[in-house]
Amino acid sequence: MTGQSADVTRLLLAWGQGDEAALERLIPLVHDELRRIARRHMGRERAGHTLQATALVNEAYLRLIDVQHVNWQNRAHFLAVSARLMRRILVDFARSKHYQKRGGGAAKVTFDEALIGANEAGQDLVALDDALEALAKVDERKSRVIELRFFGGLSVEETASVLTVSPDTVMRDWRLAKAWLLREMKGPANVTHDPRTKT
Repeated sequence: MTGQSADVTRLLLAWGQGDEAALERLIPLVHDELRRIARRHMGRERAGHTLQATALVNEAYLRLIDVQHVNWQNRAHFLAVSARLMRRILVDFARSKHYQKRGGGAAKVTFDEALIGANEAGQDLVALDDALEALAKVDERKSRVIELRFFGGLSVEETASVLTVSPDTVMRDWRLAKAWLLREMKGPANVTHDPRTKT
């Protein structure tokens, strides 16, 4: 563990035990990584989106302030929680009546191509969120793998650390969950497949 990673872990533990000032000291240490996650999220949004990466980081920070009594593990765990918060912020924004009234519709993201690095219009963020929620009901870990890697930008190793599984398990879950979500988003309505199988 590097010196900065050790500092982050120490501050997370202090914050988790109620030291509110620890969050103030923590944010400068992880700000660049939070911006990276926010840019990753915003890179999948339509051009001209009213939220910018900085606003997304700020909103996530405000929501983090309200988080109480988390048993923080390490930097990767913190980034995973931050990525989940950013996802929730964007989904909430996409679902809001204000956004719909402005004619923006749901934020667009191509799940299949985004997972392999492309960035074209396709399925919307709300549909992806709904599919992830359905996946979580049948296989929580696979849902978390997608959330951590796709939304959080965590590496296979970081994801394995957060979930306390092997990198091979993360890769297997990643492949199966990706296939399941793609099928779920393209398939007939109200049919939920088992993500533990390839078909």
